[in-house]
Amino acid sequence: MKGRIITLKQDSTHLHYKTIWPEVKLPITPPTSAKSSILGEENDDTEALLRHYLNLSPNLTALYEQWSSVDANFKKRAPRFTGVRILKQDPWEALVGFICSSNNNIIRISQMVNNLCLHYGPLIGYVDDQPFHDFPQPSSLTGPGVEAHLRELGFGYRAKYIARTAAIVTNERSEGWLNDLANPEVFNDVLDQKGLPEGGRPGYRKAHEELLQLQGVGPKVADCVCLMGLGWGESVPVDTHVWQFAQRDYKFGKGKHKSLTKATYDAVGDHFRQLWGQEAGWAHSVLFAADLRTFSDKVATKIEVDVEEVKIKQEDGIFIEESLVTTKRKLVVPKEEMSEDEKENKVFLESARSQRAKKRRWS
Repeated sequence: MKGRIITLKQDSTHLHYKTIWPEVKLPITPPTSAKSSILGEENDDTEALLRHYLNLSPNLTALYEQWSSVDANFKKRAPRFTGVRILKQDPWEALVGFICSSNNNIIRISQMVNNLCLHYGPLIGYVDDQPFHDFPQPSSLTGPGVEAHLRELGFGYRAKYIARTAAIVTNERSEGWLNDLANPEVFNDVLDQKGLPEGGRPGYRKAHEELLQLQGVGPKVADCVCLMGLGWGESVPVDTHVWQFAQRDYKFGKGKHKSLTKATYDAVGDHFRQLWGQEAGWAHSVLFAADLRTFSDKVATKIEVDVEEVKIKQEDGIFIEESLVTTKRKLVVPKEEMSEDEKENKVFLESARSQRAKKRRWS
């Protein structure tokens, strides 16, 4: 991140970090030989960077109280899911990351982002002989063979979107164009309860519209980038999962809002913006996280199967029976209870095995 490697460790009271800077070899200058220096060590701004990236400044207690005061459903569900924060990602990294997220799951998205860094990003350094690279700039993804290479790496149709979007940002937009779409306002813990203009503030609407001109960017991806990369708090990404709890808890799905269309997408976003104010995307993410946790409640069945393998061998005229009993335990999620969105992003729980061996001799 920002030219350095950061390792994190959390305990019950603190978040601990360690910064690893690129090692720079200084030229030998007589009469003394200068030792290697660690770039950035003297002016280490990592704590400030982490506080910004993890969005640690806002008072979560105050925010939850404000959202709870205007929404009984939020008040009911949110207290069990404290600590949900909206990251402040680099806009370009957020854009590419969410293009990768289309019809995808977290494991594959992480693999794709890692491959982008590994193959196209600048090397920062090594940890236990493992190389770590920063995220590539748009210009690094504009070469003639990028799309084909990304397909070889398993990006599928997203390879074209990433290569084309990188070309647009590099060649057809002014330098700093993406950063210029960011929210210039400083966050205020005291939220404006007067409501927002329909569709959000003008800066948010402009950013959303311009992002839609890029390859692989639809309304949801644009909203994700606006929320987590550009700082527009009223951005409310609506996917099938959000649509489900909008129907269940906020009475959507009746009348003209029976399915998730463009009009319904806008209506859901506007409803939450008017309800929660200019940080509606944050409140929505709390409920999104709370609702996803219910997936674990559907892990309903534990199956245990004993499988016995028997081998008989002869030693010195004595028959020895060796049996190996393997107990397989598997958690099963009933498919009929899973939503379509959950099926798309389902988690496979690997079997846990325990083995016990026994021998029996007879002559």
